[in-house]
Amino acid sequence: MVSWSDPPSPRLRRLVDELDEHGVDLDVENPLDRLVAEEIDYALHPLIHERRVPTYGAVIAPTVDRSRWRKTTNLEVTSRSLRDLQRSDARRFADGASSWLVLSGDGAQKLAVFDRPASSERDVVVMVDAFGAAIVQRHSSGTVRYASEHGVMRWDGMSWHREPLVTRWISAMRTWGGNAQHSLATLLAFAVHDLGARGIGALLIMQNTLTSSPAFEQRMAEPPPLDIAVPEDLTPLRHVLAQIDGAAVFDNSGILRQIGVRLNPSAAAVADVDGHRGMRHTSGRRYSFDDPESIVIVVSEDGPVTMMRNGVILGRTDAQA
Repeated sequence: MVSWSDPPSPRLRRLVDELDEHGVDLDVENPLDRLVAEEIDYALHPLIHERRVPTYGAVIAPTVDRSRWRKTTNLEVTSRSLRDLQRSDARRFADGASSWLVLSGDGAQKLAVFDRPASSERDVVVMVDAFGAAIVQRHSSGTVRYASEHGVMRWDGMSWHREPLVTRWISAMRTWGGNAQHSLATLLAFAVHDLGARGIGALLIMQNTLTSSPAFEQRMAEPPPLDIAVPEDLTPLRHVLAQIDGAAVFDNSGILRQIGVRLNPSAAAVADVDGHRGMRHTSGRRYSFDDPESIVIVVSEDGPVTMMRNGVILGRTDAQA
C-alpha cells in the first residue's frame, strides 16, 4: 500500500491536473485529497482478473454517524472490519452497489454492506448527502464517478463531464413556495442523475397549478399519478420516458399529470423566442415563454440538462450549450 510519505506517481499527478481543468481542486500533498485521487485512479484502472473488469465503490471520510445512514437512505447497513487487509486487497470486496469500502483519513477501513443494491448515479448523490462523504464508483457500465458536496464528475470512457449541484439552480425559484421548490429540486435531480446519466432524452414541465394554463395537445391517456418524491415511482417513470416522444407534465407537488403531450407555441413565442439547439429544446423554451410560471427541464440524449423559465435559460450542465 502506498504511504503518505511516498511521492505521488506521474499518473496520479496527471489525473489531478486533468480534474483541475474541470474545476475539481485536489491537492496530492493533502492526505485526504490524495486518498480521493488514489481511489479515482484505481476506479479508472482496476485490476483485471481473467478478462473481467470489476466494479468498485468507496465511501471516503464520512462525517455522519453510521447509525443515521438508514434514516436518509432507507438502506439496512452492516459493517465488516477490514483492518488487517491492505487497501489493494480490501478493494476486492467492494462492488460499488451492495458493498462499499469505507475509508477514513486516518487510514481506517471497513466494508459497508447494504441490504439491496444502490448503484445508480441518483443513489450515489443521495449517499453523498446522507453520509457526508465523497464517493468514488466504477459502475457496471464502465462509467467512473466521483461525487462530493460540490457535484458529480462522470468519466464515460473518453472524457470527464461535470454535473453541478442542482441546488444552485433552485435559487432562481424563490417565488415558489417551499414544497414546490423541494419538488422542483427532486425533479431536477432525477433529470440530471437518472435520465441524463442514462442517456434518456426527455422534456419535463413543472407547472405552477395556480396560474398555469396548458398550451399543449394531449395525445395519450392520463397516466398514473406517479410521485417524483417516491423512490418506487421513479423506475416506471424512467421506463416510460425512455419509450415516448412529447413532454411529461407535473404539478408543483411533483405528481405526473400528463405524458406524451405535444406543445403548441403561440405566434408570439415563435416570433420572439429563437430556436435553441434541437426541436426538443426549442419547443420547451417556447412553452416556457407562453407559461412563464412553469419550469421546463430538457434532457438531451447525450446527457446535458437545461432548465428554462419564461423563455430564458436558468441553468445547464454543459457550459458549451
